[in-house]
Order: sequence, then C-alpha cells, then structure tokens
Amino acid sequence: MATSSQPTAEALSAKRRPNPRIAQMRRTLYFLSRNNLAIVGICILAFFVAIAIYGAFFDDAQSSTALSYYCGSYVGSGGGVSSAIGCQEICTYSNTGPPPSPNCYPTDQYNPSLVAPTIDFTHLSGGPLPLGSLTLAPSGSQFFNIEQGFVKGAQWTLLIASGIVLSGALIGLFLGAVAGYRGGYTDEVIMRITDIFLSIPGLLLVLVVLAVVSGTIPTLWGRVGLLMGAFIVTWWPIYTRIVRGQVLVTREQKYVEASKASGARTGRILTRHIIPNSMYPVFVQISLDVGSIPLAIAGIVFLGFQIFPSPYFPEWGSMAALSVGETTVSSLILYCQTNSHCLFPWWQVLIPGGIIFLFAISVNFVSDGLRDALDPRLRR
Repeated sequence: MATSSQPTAEALSAKRRPNPRIAQMRRTLYFLSRNNLAIVGICILAFFVAIAIYGAFFDDAQSSTALSYYCGSYVGSGGGVSSAIGCQEICTYSNTGPPPSPNCYPTDQYNPSLVAPTIDFTHLSGGPLPLGSLTLAPSGSQFFNIEQGFVKGAQWTLLIASGIVLSGALIGLFLGAVAGYRGGYTDEVIMRITDIFLSIPGLLLVLVVLAVVSGTIPTLWGRVGLLMGAFIVTWWPIYTRIVRGQVLVTREQKYVEASKASGARTGRILTRHIIPNSMYPVFVQISLDVGSIPLAIAGIVFLGFQIFPSPYFPEWGSMAALSVGETTVSSLILYCQTNSHCLFPWWQVLIPGGIIFLFAISVNFVSDGLRDALDPRLRR
C-alpha cells in the first residue's frame, strides 16, 4: 500500500512551532520593552558605550592615558600670554571686558584658571572646554579639560567597572550554585572560605594589595589588571552568599525533582534549572556594584595611592578624586582665605559626580528591568 508523501498535520505544527529559546528571548524583550525605566537606562548606557567607542577609535586628542594640559591666554589683571611650559594655549579673557576674539572663554579676573561651562555652541568648534576646566590651582592659569576626561575616561571606566563586577558575579554564581545544590562538605568548605573573605574589609584588602604589589608592575595594563584582580577578590563572596541562599530554595522545586527523576546529570540540572532560576538577585546586586566601582577608585586615588601612570589619568573616579583632592581643596581654601574674591568651581564637582551618578542609575534601571522580564513571578 502506497504511503502519502504529504506532511502530516503534526509535522506541520512542529515545523511552525518556534524554538523555545528564541520564544523565551522574544518574551524577555517584549516585557523589557514595556518597562519605561529600563528603556531609559538602556539609552543612557548606549550613549556611554558610544562615547567610549568614539574616544577609543575616533578621538584624536593626544593619548588615551593622560588628560591634555592647557593654559589660558589671560593671566592676572594685566592680560598677556601665559609662559607656562608644556601646555596648549586656550583663549581666555577677563569677564570685565569684551572678548579679544571669537570663541574665547570668560574667566574671573581673580581666578584665571576657573573656566566655567558654556552653552555657546560656537565653542564646540573654536575651543575644547564646553564643560569647563578641571583646575590645578585657582591662582594660576593651568587646567585640564573635563570634556576630554569624560570622553577618554568612558572606555577605562566601563572596562574596569564591568570587568570587575561581571567577573565577581560569574565566580560567585558558580560557587554559590555548587555549594547550595551539593550541600554537605562541599557547602561547608566553600562557605567557610567565603566567610573568611567577607570578614576582611574589601577596600582595605585592595589598598594592601596595591601597596605591596603595584610598585613592581610598571606597565599600565599590568596595573589595571592588578586593580581589577584585587577588587574581584573582594567582590565574589557577596555573590556566592546571595546565590547560595537562592539555590537552597530553587533546588526544592518540583521541576528540579522531575529533572533528577528523569536521570539528568548534575551539570545539566545546574545549567538548565538551578542557575537560570537563581540569578535574579544577582541583577540587583550588579546594579548596586557597578556604580560603586568608580567611587571606590576615587576613594583610593584620594587617599594617595597612584593606580594609574599619572594623577591626571582620564578615568571618571580619578577625575572625581582630582576635583575634591587634598591639593585642590587645600589650595582653593588657602586662596579664598587670602583673597576677597573667591569663586567656587561647582562644575568640577557636579559634572564628574553627575556622570558617575547617571552611569550607576542607568545600570540600576536596566538590571531591574531584566530581573522583572526574566522572572515570571515579577511580570505584571
């Protein structure tokens, strides 16, 4: 009896059925697109990534490892050209008189190094200081460019922060999943080692490692790798404890028992069931940690540890430390005590701090959105 070569209804239905992983990805993207805060966070992060790519490949402003050094053409009340050596000339003038030429930045006559931000779009083509200056000393006329620090620092900050947090999260996710699922001696050994690391203050451990080892590493990438390694050592225990607690709940679920009954191996159960359903708290912790990395680096630089080749390295945390550093603040206070005209450079604190805040809050929005989209219990 001849059989029909036409496909059956079941075969057609199976052919039209989408791949489960693709369907899950589509559902995740759908719920993520409905979260307005997550979309805002994605847009901000995309902007920072675009800035990092531009700074790494398309910006021609000297080296990516140092801020450019500038000096103003207006010095004191008598005018004239700065005689500072090694700085690039920028047109500045006393705001008590007319600009000597277009695209010149006004400065206070008693504070020639405090170049404030400007909304004059002509400066975008005529000068490099639309976000203002990062001042060396208020009484002089030498300064750095905040905009260049933002552009050049994006690549370093994103690389260091994401590398530290993601590495610590992956290590903690693996160790926490193994400890929570296996239990027994495996759990005891992993968690006691975790407790030892948790008992050590993280910042203190990073400072000790940098103080002991950093002097023997002359290269930039070696210092950056050492910094990231020191932070990773202090970061993974937090994720290990979080994941272990979640795994202890997940392993008792019916679908895990069904997978065991079907003969699935431990590795498959961990990768297909335990870890995917235990990583939701990890997104929340990541959102809290990514923004704290530049702040921790700022604290280390503020305490006097030279992580990077120069104190004026274009990294957001280093810039924030430079704006409120001991030398800058003490010189500003001394200048304000000895001169009746004192101008507080608010932009030097607000702009680097605002950049770090936007970076941290955008990661927070995206992490919360991913957690809500991936966890069916949190979908509304």
